[in-house]
Amino acid sequence: MANRDEFFERPSSSLSKWEHGFYAGKDLKAGGTWMGMHPNGRFATLTNYRDLKNPKVNPKTRGNLVKNFLEADVDPYQYLKTLDLEKHHYEGFNLIVGDQKGLFYLSNYKDGIEELSSGLYGLSNALLDTPWTKVNLAKRQLQEKLDRNLIDLSELMQVVTSRKMDPEELLPDTGATLYQEKHLSAQFIRIDDYYGTVNTTVLLWKHTGEVEMLERTFDQLNDAKIDNLVKFKVKD
Repeated sequence: MANRDEFFERPSSSLSKWEHGFYAGKDLKAGGTWMGMHPNGRFATLTNYRDLKNPKVNPKTRGNLVKNFLEADVDPYQYLKTLDLEKHHYEGFNLIVGDQKGLFYLSNYKDGIEELSSGLYGLSNALLDTPWTKVNLAKRQLQEKLDRNLIDLSELMQVVTSRKMDPEELLPDTGATLYQEKHLSAQFIRIDDYYGTVNTTVLLWKHTGEVEMLERTFDQLNDAKIDNLVKFKVKD
């Protein structure tokens, strides 16, 4: 499960089937996406690495990192190996890509490509498993769900809904203001009327090959939400 945080005025479309056959939401401003999966088993998800002190000049669109992988037929490791050579052209990012054979992680704030073994991971706007409070909370709550066999979309949706903010002494220094850092420390974010959590997505890939993706879109300015569910089966 994952939250997408964005400026409220930035347009996007909800989870749907794209021309190349994969399922994802769409950033209507830049044309990319933040998470998606193809019925051929290819999966990708992206977060920004927040470093507002060191902006890039004319960076490439990070949302294409997910889109390009889902459209390609190269294996996940090779895709990241090629991307590793040009990752400096992008603002800070964390990218996870995979298929039935493996899952791999690349960041342009860390050297090398990491193959992820079976386990429980957490990712926000720093490197994988950086122990921010909201990341640790999500991992703990997810583990509790797994231990109690509460593995369904509605239960998992609750793992990343906390609005609790960190005290000042626990806040990172990513270049945001102290006010922003405090609000960004929550799982579910709202900064006044301009930025916050715009959707939450839960993806379940079962041993049978069946996939369920539930996207809950939030209109925080009008206190409204809409659920969008897609189901498909991964081809052998």
